[in-house]
Amino acid sequence: MPKFSHPREQRAWISRFNALLVASLLTLSVLNVQAAEVQIRFSHVVAEDTPKGLAANRFKALVEQRSNGRIQVKVYPGAKLYGDLDEMEAMRLGAVEMLAPSLSKFGRIGFPEFELFDLPFLFGSVQDVRRITQGPIGRRLLERLQRQQIIGLGYFDNGFKEMSANRPLLEPADFAGLRMRVQSSHVIAAQMRALGARPVVLPFSKTRQALASSVVDGTENPVSNFWTQRMNEVQTDLSLTHHGYLGYAVVVNQHFWQTLAPRDRALLTQAMEEALRYGNLIADTQNDKALAALQQAGTTRIHTLSPSQRARLREAVQPVYDELARRIGPVWIEEVQKAVAH
Repeated sequence: MPKFSHPREQRAWISRFNALLVASLLTLSVLNVQAAEVQIRFSHVVAEDTPKGLAANRFKALVEQRSNGRIQVKVYPGAKLYGDLDEMEAMRLGAVEMLAPSLSKFGRIGFPEFELFDLPFLFGSVQDVRRITQGPIGRRLLERLQRQQIIGLGYFDNGFKEMSANRPLLEPADFAGLRMRVQSSHVIAAQMRALGARPVVLPFSKTRQALASSVVDGTENPVSNFWTQRMNEVQTDLSLTHHGYLGYAVVVNQHFWQTLAPRDRALLTQAMEEALRYGNLIADTQNDKALAALQQAGTTRIHTLSPSQRARLREAVQPVYDELARRIGPVWIEEVQKAVAH
């Protein structure tokens, strides 16, 4: 402490010193809070009021509440940030931390075994699906993603897919010559070819416009996606084929995940588990609500298949199993068929 000629000077110096000390401590406190903040960009391609969109928002709410705002989750729905064609590369490069891509998308980045979920008529119910996604097969599949620096956190349901076009699609012959939009999946493309249609790969966000401009004639979707994307305005017929499952895996950039403190990884894991349970619980409800809304709107004719019609569609797509078994891995297919048969 310097020497002072008068006590008043000493008191003034002490007062200034204390003010500087307090300011410094406040600055350090702010810097520490800023250093502790975590920002998560969560991108997906569907609307907010779909099961996946609602579950993503639930995850955001849980994380921000339990971290007292220290961890912020910014959700980008409807391909606002990245779409089908570039989201996986964006995550690899660190431009986004979290995604919920459809299971089909893992095939094109080196995990064709995930395409088993696309096999037509493989699952008879959502309960069959969950025997896989919530069991050892599902865990093994997610663990394999670490080869590409991806951490798998779990699975979302979006229910079963239906076929739409500007005519009923009840028999294999009804598909002849149609250009059907598909996501990038060898299995789904083979399914459409087996039915006599021509598969056209398009991003989900471009599908409605492609239908409106007759670039494609029809597509497949859960009812919730069909309704929230307003496809009923550009498709006259929806056939309730219930032929295939659409699900998603929530994944996170491995490098980002490893930079997190253990307590933050635990918080995010728990919040995601709860969000997944919520999303899976409402998946069927959302599809039922969407179907009721479609019926009320009256813009689209809705067709229910008879057991014999469904059986003929199933028979028509059986060659897909032989065609894709080597790509997916026959052992994976056999394990799933055995699991869902019990």
